[in-house]
Amino acid sequence: MKLAVIGLGMAARAHVAALESLHESVELTGLYMRNKTRRDSAAEAMQVKAFPSLQSIADDPETEAVLVLTPPDGRKEIVSLMAAAGKHILMEKPLERTLPAATELVEIAEQGGILLGTVLQHRARQGARQLKSLLDSGQLGDVAMVRVDVPWWRPQDYYDQPGRGTYEQDGGGVLITQAIHVLDLMLHLFGPVKAVQAMLTTTQLHAMEAEDFASAGVLFESGAVGSICATTASFPGSAETIRVDGSLGSATLEGGSLTIHMRDGKVEEFAEKGLSGAGADPMAFPYDWHMEIIQNFVDVVEGRSDSLIAPGRDSLKVQRLIEAMERSSAEAGLRITLDSF
Repeated sequence: MKLAVIGLGMAARAHVAALESLHESVELTGLYMRNKTRRDSAAEAMQVKAFPSLQSIADDPETEAVLVLTPPDGRKEIVSLMAAAGKHILMEKPLERTLPAATELVEIAEQGGILLGTVLQHRARQGARQLKSLLDSGQLGDVAMVRVDVPWWRPQDYYDQPGRGTYEQDGGGVLITQAIHVLDLMLHLFGPVKAVQAMLTTTQLHAMEAEDFASAGVLFESGAVGSICATTASFPGSAETIRVDGSLGSATLEGGSLTIHMRDGKVEEFAEKGLSGAGADPMAFPYDWHMEIIQNFVDVVEGRSDSLIAPGRDSLKVQRLIEAMERSSAEAGLRITLDSF
């Protein structure tokens, strides 16, 4: 499949490595960045064409799809142009800074008859897939409680970069930029959240506009209860965890490693090597998950697979949860029902 890259944001390192490994199934037609100097330099380094504009990508007859790695602000022009030109889109999370803006992008893509996929690569991790299979088969019994913990660390110089941790560029702080992956996986595994009560704040460890700490109690539509704690102020940072307690057993997903404790005494462990980007280097993780997301996107575009790992419309669920948490915190911890969004 012939693919153009738009933007080379922070996540670009993993994507470029993934694309290099997928050279037999993906051919880069070129890249575009707003900054001409950086654009030409990156194109030379990657040995691809530098597109002079977004319109030139839309007009390119060879390009079938685009991989969008820009910050989430200003994506409406990209999606509108590519949808009108029939180019399929794979886009880094989040789709946009707010739920209404993200929903508009999904609707533009649907009206244009193109695929819109989201890079929520935690769904592709082996441990997550094993836990999903375990839950779907009912081996843990009825799920009663879910606990999510994201104890990550970002140094102050991370937030000193222009736009980082701001509502104008990023749409928020730890929830929409870091924890979105784990929260999306939580919803993917356990289904929709019915109600949430939350507190968001900025700790004394960071000078930034948005939150670096968020906690919440949640009620799932299934009747299960849960808790969320996410931060980028936990030095030196450790792997995120999802813990689930069911009537027949419990399971802990730590990073990509899964440990299962059944009530009959059986214990199983499935270890995954590699880091998760929990510490000062946000890109300190393998690119295998990105490879799987991109390959799946290619397979769906070319008709070899029926469904995307993380369709754009499906990714709206996690943004709905994040905005409910923000509203709850803004209203002094008021319980917010998600059907009000």
